[in-house]
Amino acid sequence: MKIGYARVSTAAQDSSIQVDLLVKEGIDRDRVYVDHGISGRQTHRPGLDNAINAAREGDVFCVTKLDRLSRSAGDLHETVKRLAAKGVALSIDGKIYDPTDPMGKMFIGVLGLMAEFESDLIRSRTRDAVAAAAAAGKMKGRQHKLTPEERAYLLQTYETGQFKIETLCRNTGLKRSALYANIELARTERDTERPPAP
Repeated sequence: MKIGYARVSTAAQDSSIQVDLLVKEGIDRDRVYVDHGISGRQTHRPGLDNAINAAREGDVFCVTKLDRLSRSAGDLHETVKRLAAKGVALSIDGKIYDPTDPMGKMFIGVLGLMAEFESDLIRSRTRDAVAAAAAAGKMKGRQHKLTPEERAYLLQTYETGQFKIETLCRNTGLKRSALYANIELARTERDTERPPAP
C-alpha cells in the first residue's frame, strides 16, 4: 500500500498541488497526510507522525520532493530510520528507495545532504541580496509574493504541463502576470545555481 505525505510551510499556501501529484501516483486521497504551515525544519509535524504511524511493513511512503519530508540531513536520517524500522520503503517523486538496503540508505543520505545544502545556500543568497539592496537604498518592500523555494516548486509544477494556469493562479493566490513573473524569476534563479558546463 502507498502512503502519501505533503507539507506546506505557511498556512496561506495550498497543498492541493502536492496532493494531486500523489494521487496521480496511485495513492488514495484519504491516505495522503498533510502538514499545513509547518517548516521542514520543525521536529513536531503531526501529519508526518500520522503518516508514518499508518504505514505497515511492505508499504511505500511517498513524497513529491525530498524537501517536503525534511530540510535537515539529521532530521531526514531520523525519519528514514523510523521508516526502515517498520520495513517501509521511501518514494521520492516516483523513485523508490529502500532504507533497509545499503545502497538505498546511501542515496537517501546523499539526497538529504544536498537538500540541506540547497536550503542553506538559498537562505545565504537571500540574506546577501537583502543586505546589498538595503546598503544601496533599494529596499522597497517585498517585490515577489513567493519565496525562492516556493518559486522553484511552482516552476517544477508548471513545467510538468499537468496544470492549467488558472489552477496555478488559484493555488498560489497570484494573478496571471505575477505568476509568469515568478516563473521567469525561478528560471533565472535555477540557471544561476547550475554549475558551469565543462
